[in-house]
Amino acid sequence: MPSLVLAHTRYLMLEQLRVPISLLASAFFPAASMLAFVVPFAGRDPQQATMATASLMFFGAMSGALFGLSITVSQDREQPWNPYLRTLPAGPFPRFAGRILTTVAVMLVSVIPVLLVAALLTEATITPVKLLLGLAVLVAGGIPFMLLALLIGFLLSSKGAIAVSQILFFPLAVLGGLLLPPQVLPGFIEAVSPYTPARGAAELLWAVTADRAPNVVAVVMLAVWTVVLALAAGWAYRRDEGRRFS
Repeated sequence: MPSLVLAHTRYLMLEQLRVPISLLASAFFPAASMLAFVVPFAGRDPQQATMATASLMFFGAMSGALFGLSITVSQDREQPWNPYLRTLPAGPFPRFAGRILTTVAVMLVSVIPVLLVAALLTEATITPVKLLLGLAVLVAGGIPFMLLALLIGFLLSSKGAIAVSQILFFPLAVLGGLLLPPQVLPGFIEAVSPYTPARGAAELLWAVTADRAPNVVAVVMLAVWTVVLALAAGWAYRRDEGRRFS
């Protein structure tokens, strides 16, 4: 089974590299935001620069998780190859695991330009241990967004998945405090922000990279969102399985 997972991962990574537009988009916009807003306005403040770097790293990773997974899962469902794979003795798990591993790889690659901008043009500081912890938290914080992407991908066509992902992504980023520091958010956004999964992931990233005490409500809500979206994604998968193979 591990060899099948690796084979599917390799194939899906090659597929991603042949059409790299989603990877380029996930990497470009956070780096451009760093250059336009963080470097001139917060680049000389070590803590603010570090927090902004963590926020924009997650902005790119969230984009890779939500857009990439929702669209590819919905596209897989529309291809005759996918039903055939489900009939094989190994079942859908190897390709599904390969898709998740590919998404995680895209998430990690998308943060590299942000890290380079932060290292070369700002006073952001971090130790190797904190960086590794931050990357681990980034992947863990991306789980609810991967689950949300699976929910969208199993419920909608590829065109619908593109539209819904676009509608959800930017509001989640704004409400999560990824584009503006929490202290400058408008009052009504700050009131809602701790209840969004993006804010919980950002709080954990700020805690491990910038030694900022996390908002407990936001962290608890991140866990709640993860459980709820896991149940919803599981239901959507069983619904799709029942409709297409019963």
